[in-house]
Amino acid sequence: MTIKKNEISLSGMFPEEIQNFCGLKEKFRAEQIFRWIASGVHSFDDMTNLSFDMRSKLKKDFSLFSTKIKETLKDKDGTIKLAVELYDGSVIETVLLTDKAKRKTACVSCQAGCPMKCAFCKTGQIGFLRNLSASEIVEQFLHLEREAGALDNIVFMGMGEPMLNLNEIDKAIKILAHPKGRNLSKRRITISTSGLCEGIYDMADKGPEVRLAVSLTTADEVLRSELMPVNKTNSLDELKQAIKYFNSKSNKRVTLELALMKGLNTDKKAAQQVMEFAKGLECFINLIPWNPVEGLNFKSPSEAEVRNFENYLKKAGLNISTRQKRGQKIGGACGQLGSTASKIKQALIQRENPV
Repeated sequence: MTIKKNEISLSGMFPEEIQNFCGLKEKFRAEQIFRWIASGVHSFDDMTNLSFDMRSKLKKDFSLFSTKIKETLKDKDGTIKLAVELYDGSVIETVLLTDKAKRKTACVSCQAGCPMKCAFCKTGQIGFLRNLSASEIVEQFLHLEREAGALDNIVFMGMGEPMLNLNEIDKAIKILAHPKGRNLSKRRITISTSGLCEGIYDMADKGPEVRLAVSLTTADEVLRSELMPVNKTNSLDELKQAIKYFNSKSNKRVTLELALMKGLNTDKKAAQQVMEFAKGLECFINLIPWNPVEGLNFKSPSEAEVRNFENYLKKAGLNISTRQKRGQKIGGACGQLGSTASKIKQALIQRENPV
């Protein structure tokens, strides 16, 4: 199927690509368009330093965005979740998180659905549709900025496994970090993986040169394989070696994320296993009390359970933080993404296959 020019969005292009794609004679015109997109405009009409005739022609032949906001949900704690509809009717979710210091972080998705099938994650239960393009990733960030103002950080911790779409993520990061565009500092960007070692090595060798987080959850080999199927082909020993390599190549500390579930991975033995895994690594540990997901039988740990587990690790000299619960009421907390997407996916299936 031939793709028309107005079905491709300029949001996923560098200035030189915009110039070539739009057939612009002057390089600075493409840079102006690039800067306008980064500022959040959704229409060529708003690009006031372009002539009326040029704006009219561009508007007729090209598209700035390929996605649109399907639904906006807001929690009293400041969390905002957007259901974003893609050009093909698929829907993904992206979340704005605000911490105690009022810093705003965009939690963006890199895939529609997720193939990793982690037992405690909503997204893993809805299946995998496809990878997102660089433009679809960039647009999530710009949609959130349009909703909430300038953001401070971006984390690839939404729907999907980033290491399976690293090329498009890399391009999206370069677009957002471009000095003639949004100019977001790469020090404010984090990519999170479920533990795909090949991707960690690739990121260490080729970039993007941003922060890395690894969803560890447990350092018990058997339990981790049950909870996270990725462990069956990327063992804890292999994962540790990959993290060590990333430490040495990037000179960056890695965040180990532990989704804590009541009575499952929060006792002293579980803490000792994490301590052993962390030995020799430059790492920081982020504890994430599990957020309830409809249809899953896990339970959130009590505050005392989390505090005891945290104390075990602190006594070993590890650097620890415990994530605050935010966005639960709108299904925007860690592990909850996919509620809107799964509903719309079902509607699309029903539409394509009427009874």
